[in-house]
Amino acid sequence: MKYPSVSENLRQVTNPYLPSWEYVPDGEPYVFGDRVYVYGSHDFFNGDLYCMGDYVCWSAPADDLGSWRYEGVIYRKDQDPHNGDLQGNLYAPDVTIGPDGRYYLYYVLSNVNFVSVAVCDTPAVAYEFYGYVHYPDGTLLGLGAGDEAQFDPGVLTENGRTYLYTGFGGVGDPNKHGAMATVLDADMLTVLEAPAFVIPSTATSGGTGFEGHEFYEAPSIRKKDGLYYLIYSSVLFHELCYAVSLEPTRGFVYQGVLVSSGDLHIDTYKPASKCAYYTANNHGSMVEIGGEWYIFYHRHTNGTNFSRQGCLEKLHFRPDGTVPQAEMTSCGGCGPLRGLGEYPAYLACNLFNEVEKTYVPWSGWMDDRFPKITQEGRDGDENNGYIANMCPHATAGFKYFDCRGVGRIRVRTKGFAAGRLEVRTAWDGEALGSVPVDYANVWHDTEADVAIPDGVHALYFTFEGEGRLQFASFTLME
Repeated sequence: MKYPSVSENLRQVTNPYLPSWEYVPDGEPYVFGDRVYVYGSHDFFNGDLYCMGDYVCWSAPADDLGSWRYEGVIYRKDQDPHNGDLQGNLYAPDVTIGPDGRYYLYYVLSNVNFVSVAVCDTPAVAYEFYGYVHYPDGTLLGLGAGDEAQFDPGVLTENGRTYLYTGFGGVGDPNKHGAMATVLDADMLTVLEAPAFVIPSTATSGGTGFEGHEFYEAPSIRKKDGLYYLIYSSVLFHELCYAVSLEPTRGFVYQGVLVSSGDLHIDTYKPASKCAYYTANNHGSMVEIGGEWYIFYHRHTNGTNFSRQGCLEKLHFRPDGTVPQAEMTSCGGCGPLRGLGEYPAYLACNLFNEVEKTYVPWSGWMDDRFPKITQEGRDGDENNGYIANMCPHATAGFKYFDCRGVGRIRVRTKGFAAGRLEVRTAWDGEALGSVPVDYANVWHDTEADVAIPDGVHALYFTFEGEGRLQFASFTLME
């Protein structure tokens, strides 16, 4: 029997939603016309800093989130007049439609404290430098007396005004007071209302309800049913939290966590404190697509902070406007995936081993005690990723599959390793069977009878044996 190939199965909604060789974190999703556009920063594979690339854009039909199209480079770091020496990287951007119908891209270079703006007549193609956000007297926002540094702009335009959200929390820093909201005039550059603090940092959170989930970075704003939702990355780094208000510049009340890139806090399939994927910072936002809401976020790969990939999950709003935390999946909450054919191992939404670890290091790479998603080749090479360094007891989990009649599993592996990949439908469940693996210098396939019960299941593969295994894919067969 011929089973669906990797390319056929990737036409479904999967995480990461972009090709495995593309690294676009800090995703800000929008629906313009009949397409979804994602704007973000641009990491490199094997990069040693955040956001080393120019801005690129990807889009997908609003009715098919499995078919993403590369829109190309939309803005280069050398287009900012302040960045002629290319010393600044393009940190996380956001986009809004101005009163004139044009698309405005807001960003902050990595080596400055003020906000730059570019503009384009269409959602993607080629943005041109437009100017810097400034006070009426020309002083740049962020450089005025008493200003705090501008960072990670989020923008919303309505009724001829643009609301600009910026800030950096600084854990324990008494000089960092939280997320700010600034009101801009119709020219998209001039400050109408000076910054007002809307979400506290650790220095200002006492008695606010934000304690333990204070603002760190990445403010993003959306409006739903008359409520303003301010999404942000908390001092725990791995989580995207949200606060709501009836007004855009005041009154925000903490509501909870939308997603964690390690599934921390979730206890439906594991203990709440167990980290199910190695984390670091997080950044993203939510969007309505075809009547459903989604949260876009990112995960870390290659055992480092600096090779991040975009992911998405479906959100489910309660009648009162609150949102339960979304669970990390391989199917973006849009599944289940079909329970036959070949799937690449880089779709793992859970990855861990016996050595408990939550965060990847701030600099350098994780050591050989930990598995990691990586790829062959150099940055820009269009090679599918895989899981490297599956050490003994390392587990890779995939969610969810509609399994019907699965009785055999094939795995593609290589490496100086010998043993077996045990297969479970729960991370701590009984093994349903195992597939033998052995030493090999090149990718090769082994298979074995492993019966998966009919129904919707997660699949967990745990390496038991010796050595270090590289895991490329698995195939579900009848």
